[in-house]
Amino acid sequence: MNVGMLWFDNDPKADLTVKVMRAATYYQNKYGQSPTLCFVHPSMISAAPVKTNGIEIRTSRSVLPNHFWLGAGALNS
Repeated sequence: MNVGMLWFDNDPKADLTVKVMRAATYYQNKYGQSPTLCFVHPSMISAAPVKTNGIEIRTSRSVLPNHFWLGAGALNS
């Protein structure tokens, strides 16, 4: 994935799935398609990859904590 949307969510009361779904809903409304891939900082997830509601969640050290990089398309990046 070369192009995506960066989302920030530091709500301490929400778990990772809720945060990803908030970002995915915004992405869907803005771009007219659902994201298929989300990168998060490794500290935000215990096991990778994880899939929630059709969105694969992967880790990347280049994504800051509490940030979500979402996109659609090929999952081989």
